[in-house]
Order: sequence, then structure tokens, then C-alpha cells
Amino acid sequence: MSSLAKTLQIHTSPHINQGSTVETIMQSVVWALLPAAGFAVYGFGLAGLLTLVVATGSCLLSEHLLCRASGRASTLGDWSVAITGLLYGLTLPPSLPLWMTAIGGFVAVALGKFIFGGLGYNPFNPALVGRAVLQAAFPVAMTTWHTAFAADRFVSVPSSMLAAPFARPVYDGVSGATPLSAWKFDHQLAETSDLMFGLTTGSTGETSAVLILLGGLYLIARNMMNWRIPVVILLTVYLLSGALYLADAQAYPPPMFMLFSGGLMLGALFMATDMVGSPMTHRGVVLHGVLIGVLTVVIRIWGGMPEGVMYAILIANAFVPQIDGLIQPTTFGTARART
Repeated sequence: MSSLAKTLQIHTSPHINQGSTVETIMQSVVWALLPAAGFAVYGFGLAGLLTLVVATGSCLLSEHLLCRASGRASTLGDWSVAITGLLYGLTLPPSLPLWMTAIGGFVAVALGKFIFGGLGYNPFNPALVGRAVLQAAFPVAMTTWHTAFAADRFVSVPSSMLAAPFARPVYDGVSGATPLSAWKFDHQLAETSDLMFGLTTGSTGETSAVLILLGGLYLIARNMMNWRIPVVILLTVYLLSGALYLADAQAYPPPMFMLFSGGLMLGALFMATDMVGSPMTHRGVVLHGVLIGVLTVVIRIWGGMPEGVMYAILIANAFVPQIDGLIQPTTFGTARART
């Protein structure tokens, strides 16, 4: 074929890519979360399994129904809502009534994603939006924790999970407190090794920091996660909490406790790294990570609640447009304007 017979094709950037589609990236995130999800089922038994199934299923069903109601093609095939459901389920207490879990799943998709236009347009992490609404609507249920590694965890579930919709749940076999609340209100510190390997009470997916970290490293190795975001968040938390601990070891917890307790690992590696809700430039990403790290420490130590990762990420999401507008790369061939 002669050169004159060839058709000129004009495309927008990127002109060279590594072949990873949205579906491929989303599937990889799901695979990276499976070890933490599997450990949640191992640690909490049927309660952990039902929580994850109902959370993910409610998100999938909500996405499908909303797409049909609006006349759009179903977007279940891109796997993005599966990630939302899985992350949402991993942030929930394993004793939460299932009807509350289902309501939060609908809110996560409808209010956190669909109302803004769907994938690529949501300014806030949808899973955290669902959890934040549940935290405001059902504060007692969201701060009541079931004992991990109970002997009968594979043959029974907490009675609160099966409570009728809008009825007051009855709790049995609950643990006293998570490591963060035990430190904040009772000044008791959990062992670092227990925090790392998930031998504590907490939300279904935030207990095993090691498995969450391994999943994040898998995505970083595949170049599907901006490693700067979790590194900056964890480094900021470590340095700030370390400085406070050096100033007064009796009043503040050690930095390793702050790193491995609560939902910091899950939030830093799988929620703050959301491509839509994070800045586009390297300097913006650093500022974004510092903001999340500082807010997490401030809320944990001086706030009214023991955990601050969820609110820190949502607040930082709100600042992303301002960060992108403030920190922009210089256009090639031009000089930066002086103010």
C-alpha cells in the first residue's frame, strides 16, 4: 500500500499507553483487596462474610437500578462499583444490622457517585460517603464492636445483624473497644504485633495492616497506584505523632501505634489513592497526603472520636480542585508568571 493510500488518523493524548484499561485496573484493585477481605471472614466468621456480601451486593444492585432508571447502559462491567462495595464493607463493624449496611450501600452509590455523573466525576470517595452517612445516622450501631475470633463465629452471627429494619438492635457478645478507643478513653495501648497481624477488634477490613499493605504494594508494583500518596500520608502521621510522643510520652501514643491502628492503612492505600479524588501533579499529591496525615492525627488526638481517617480523606477530597488550581505545571515553552 502506498503512503498516499493510508488514512490519516488524529487522536487525542495519550498516544502511547501500557495497555491497561479501566476494567483491568479495577479488577486488579479487587484482587488486591481479597486478602484483607478473606482475613475479615476468618476473623469474624459469618458476620464478616454477610457484611461484605450485603455491602457489595447493595452497591452493585444500586448501580444497576440507577443506570436503568436514568436510561443509561449498566456500568457493572467496569468493576468500579465492586471496589466501592468491597471498600465500604471493609469499613463497617461486623455487628452492624444488615438493613443499615444495605442503606449505606445505596447512599454510597447514589449520593457518592451517581449524582455527580458516575465514574470519573465523583469528587468524594463513594465508600466513605456511605460510611459517613451511616456514622451520622446510626452512631451507636457504628461504634459497637463484635468480638473477633469467637469460637462460634462460623456457626452463628450477632443477633444485632438480623434486626428488623428501623428496630432497635439487640447486641450480644460485643467487645469493649477498638485499640484506638481503648487508648483514647482508657489510656490502654495494644501491642504493635497484634495491630499488624489483625489480632484486635475493629471494622471488618481494618484489622490486618500487613495484608492491606501487601495489597497496596501489589498495585504499586503494577504501576496502578500513585505510591507518593500513601507514603506521604504514613510519613506525615509517623513524624507528627512521633514528635508529640517525644514531647510527652504519657499523653500521646507512640507513632507505630498510630500507623497500624484503625483504618489508616486501608484509607491511605485504597481510598486516598482514588484517581478521581486525588490531585494530578506530584507536588499536589504531596500536599494532599500531608493534609490527610495532619488531619488524621489531629482528629484522633484532639477530636471527639477516636478515628479520623474517614473525615480526613473526605475533607482532603474537597480541597483537591483548589490544590490542582493552585499547583499547576508550567506550560512547555513558557515562563511561570510572577505574582
